[in-house]
Amino acid sequence: MGKKKNNDAAWVEAKKRCRLNQADIQMAKELGMTPKGLLKNIPAPNQQWKAPVNVWIRDLYESKFGKVLSVKTSSRPKKVKQDKPVSDDYWDPDDLPF
Repeated sequence: MGKKKNNDAAWVEAKKRCRLNQADIQMAKELGMTPKGLLKNIPAPNQQWKAPVNVWIRDLYESKFGKVLSVKTSSRPKKVKQDKPVSDDYWDPDDLPF
């Protein structure tokens, strides 16, 4: 069982460092990828031509299976960001002359 825990920890690290979601992890596993392989394919700053790992996984999955797995979202509505309140007593520090 030691390998299972190590493998789970490796997937968690790959998910974090490659900025993947659960659907990306599932697609990578179905493609037979390993966490180590994903980490090795993180593009370096001088590799502008290389796609991010999540895009690379989705492209490979789509070319092999013809579709991409989607992430299930919650049914809760997203919070809407409120604008600044408009009133006479509101002041913005950016409006100060100094």
